[in-house]
Amino acid sequence: MALLNGHPADPDALRTLALTNYGHFTSMRVDDHHVRGLTRHLERLVRDCHTVFGADLDPSLVRQYVRDAVGDKPGAFVVRVTILDPGLDIGRPADASDPHVLVTHRPAGALPLPPLRVKTVRYQRDVAQVKHTGLFGALHHRRAAQLDGFDDALFVGPDGLVSEGGTWNVGFIDANGSVVWPKADVLPGVTMALLQELHAHSVAPVPVDHLPEMQAAFATNTTIGVRAIRAIDETQLPTEPPALVELRESFLALRGEQL
Repeated sequence: MALLNGHPADPDALRTLALTNYGHFTSMRVDDHHVRGLTRHLERLVRDCHTVFGADLDPSLVRQYVRDAVGDKPGAFVVRVTILDPGLDIGRPADASDPHVLVTHRPAGALPLPPLRVKTVRYQRDVAQVKHTGLFGALHHRRAAQLDGFDDALFVGPDGLVSEGGTWNVGFIDANGSVVWPKADVLPGVTMALLQELHAHSVAPVPVDHLPEMQAAFATNTTIGVRAIRAIDETQLPTEPPALVELRESFLALRGEQL
């Protein structure tokens, strides 16, 4: 069921989102009514609402809507909270300032997930700091990579620096066994931030032609946790080095905040 401002969503109210795709969202994995990084997810929604709609958003109300949607369901699933303005006029987006809260959910897979093979592509998301609903470019490159035999795409900016995946942040284990996050224009991921709090790391430019020098690589977001990358283009990478195993296990050990 889709809930809009806490009530079953009227399809007419969602038409604007379908036709204009203007809005922002966050997705969070719920495990037995706990969410890793819940406060950060709510902070993201508040921050992005100012950017996208120039409006305030009440995080306590959003949290209540999520609780209403989850109810007493046990187990693991992914909740997506999308912020939209049903009255948006494509000719006057500057007038859109009435954010509504759409809450949906879907099943969550067991963690950890199997390693990925990714293909590098030259692409940079629009307004990368915002987790917005404009996913066409990212999904187009994901589709093209899959048609070419890979699982997903890894984005490289016009400066030749690695940035992120379509719906995930990327991190690396360098030759010394240290964690390195790319310094680039990327989405400030919630799971990435949690891992940065837990583990020593550096943030540095990662040129695409330096990837063969890396000991390992991984994708991370709230729904996949820490997922090893077994190949980037033709470069094969180990999937179980100690530093990567430690990252994955520390994420899985996080209990999370109760809804």
